[in-house]
Amino acid sequence: MKPHLKKMWCLGEITGEYLARLEDVVSLYHLPYNEKRPVICLDELPFQMLGEKVAPMEMKPGAIKKFDYEYERKGVASVFVAFEPLSGKRLVKVYPRRTKADYCRFQQEVINEWSSAQVIALVQDNLNTHNASSFYQNLSAAQAYGLMKRFEFHYTPKKGSWLNMAELELSALSRQCLARRIPDIETLSRELESIVKERNELEIKMKWQFTIENAREKLNRHYENVILKTNITKH
Repeated sequence: MKPHLKKMWCLGEITGEYLARLEDVVSLYHLPYNEKRPVICLDELPFQMLGEKVAPMEMKPGAIKKFDYEYERKGVASVFVAFEPLSGKRLVKVYPRRTKADYCRFQQEVINEWSSAQVIALVQDNLNTHNASSFYQNLSAAQAYGLMKRFEFHYTPKKGSWLNMAELELSALSRQCLARRIPDIETLSRELESIVKERNELEIKMKWQFTIENAREKLNRHYENVILKTNITKH
């Protein structure tokens, strides 16, 4: 036993909607690769930019680079990622905020990056900006409709972020690039671009193992409880 180690796990409330969204997303992950209808996962990460109050002491022979413990907050940026697990392709952009306008702009970038796709099956969470209203509030009706028709939205359940593979990609990017002080959006964008270019060239993919059958077996009690609660409310 290792009592000093802890891991937090939260499934949230298991409802009929939760199970429906779970099975919808999991079924997408097990479809064969289709360039015309790629499965792409989208997620966002707020990033606190930090500057140095005292200039670091540069590395010398036999001594590592040293940083002062004090820092200055330089504002928060939003890191958007779109990740196609089966091709190992990802797109990352940094915006000053996380608004409907930013979401709309990023989705236009996604369409340009996956230009050969007829429609994109997009996995994302149910954030209030993550829907086609963001298009209509920032584009002409014709442009918004055209952009909307290029996407097929699939939502993870509430507290079901573990079902979004873009979150795993963001974790990898965080370990490689974000786990240190970065003072401004320009530096953040430049360093992320370098890491993303490398990961795209390596075509780092992800294969989803968890199946619908696994869900029905491991969450069997929850499936039964959903039906039981429904039957109780009928009487």
